[in-house]
Amino acid sequence: MDGFLFALTLAAVVGAGVVGGVFFAFSNFVMRALGRLRPSEGAAAMQSINITVITPAFMTALFGMGLVSLVLIAWGLADLDEPYAGWLIAAGVIYLIGEIATTGGYHVPRNNALAQVDPESEEGARVWQTYLVEWTRMNHVRAAAGLAASALFAVALQAG
Repeated sequence: MDGFLFALTLAAVVGAGVVGGVFFAFSNFVMRALGRLRPSEGAAAMQSINITVITPAFMTALFGMGLVSLVLIAWGLADLDEPYAGWLIAAGVIYLIGEIATTGGYHVPRNNALAQVDPESEEGARVWQTYLVEWTRMNHVRAAAGLAASALFAVALQAG
């Protein structure tokens, strides 16, 4: 593994770990804490989180890692005879499906639906209860995918 590929893969280890760690925190204690609040409070807090999470730092980590994953998948495909190639491809695919596709295809639509309700209303309470269970369940997938991708990128480093 040459210097640039090594540095990019090392950045992927850290980036996927950071993103997976954020989702791990949500799955393991943030959503539980919000679930202990009255539905109107939990829904309002999550509405606020869904706005404040859109920061340059987090968006760069989440979607920048998507771009890095694409590059590393392509690199792995170009270097299929190298021992690290399969690890790069597997890690990149897991990240893209588990983080990017799951976020855009599953979590964002639910975040948008939650944003449309009044947390103080009956509908808001109903939407929140469903959101809390379903959003969290699929968030476990994001946490596991980020951490698995990080581990597989680390294996690629060792193989290279």
